[in-house]
Amino acid sequence: MANDPGIGYKVMAKFLSVKGQCSAGHAAGESFEISCHNPGGLCGFFYHDIFPSLQAFQFGGNLPWWEGDIIQLQCPDLDNLVTIQLERFERQ
Repeated sequence: MANDPGIGYKVMAKFLSVKGQCSAGHAAGESFEISCHNPGGLCGFFYHDIFPSLQAFQFGGNLPWWEGDIIQLQCPDLDNLVTIQLERFERQ
């Protein structure tokens, strides 16, 4: 595994909901640190799908529909929809 150099914002991920059954076993309430260098145990399909948003978010970018330092993203499996919240913090 690559070393996470700790650059950009610290990003914490939290699973908000799972509709159906997540094939990777993720469950609502689960939380962990995630970054462009560390998928934090997130399913590869989900990580691949959110990577462009994570990259912008971790390094201070914003999209017009993002407000503040919390965003919500969804798994590409619409039949077993998993919603995740990312929150970014200044590194201490």
